Amino acid sequence: MQIKKAMILAAGYGKRLMPLTRETPKPLIKIGQKNFLERAIEILIKIGVTEIVINVHYLSDKIKEFLKSKSYVISIKIIEEKELLLDTGGGILNATKDFVDEPFYVLNPDTIWNKNYFEELKILENLYYQKKKPVLLLVNKKNTHDKSFKGDFNLSIKNLISRDKENTFIFTGAQILNRSIFNGMEDKIFSMNKVWDNLIKEECLFGQESNQTFFHVNNLDIYKQIKESKFID
Repeated sequence: MQIKKAMILAAGYGKRLMPLTRETPKPLIKIGQKNFLERAIEILIKIGVTEIVINVHYLSDKIKEFLKSKSYVISIKIIEEKELLLDTGGGILNATKDFVDEPFYVLNPDTIWNKNYFEELKILENLYYQKKKPVLLLVNKKNTHDKSFKGDFNLSIKNLISRDKENTFIFTGAQILNRSIFNGMEDKIFSMNKVWDNLIKEECLFGQESNQTFFHVNNLDIYKQIKESKFID
């Protein structure tokens, strides 16, 4: 089996990258020869995805224009959050209405997705089909470019995710979900942290460790460091 659908989260303001994001939405900021959105789309195509939805809000017209300028051979649909940002969980729930019972990837575009992630995303996919539960791609804090990151989760030898004061793993921005995890969710605006915490309580959230150095562009200083480090596409 192969997952054919995916979502890319691209609605945020990118405030921590000001002034770069004053006129350019964060997903269109370039590192090397490609912008964040290109990298996310290309890795999804490489792993076999044929249908992508992208939620947009801030400077959405520029993202639409960029996509029109490209000749991607897969289906890419824009879901606009016109009035309010729905946060990560609300954005995913709103944008994936047509995915019904199929599993789908979700990528945050501010991670630098390169070809080295291909095998790891396929391993993540295998884990999803093994567990039949949501799965996250995690990285140990020691393997991050930005050493200021605090941990998000712990990961057991059986791939079970938990949380405590000693969290040693960071969420890379890649996950595989099914819309059933939102059953009973009445809020329209909510973070995925709320969903993850519920799944952790039920011991229904699993993770795969990434062996890549984690490059996540979460502020202007990190952007400058990565840009000046001769990062290779």
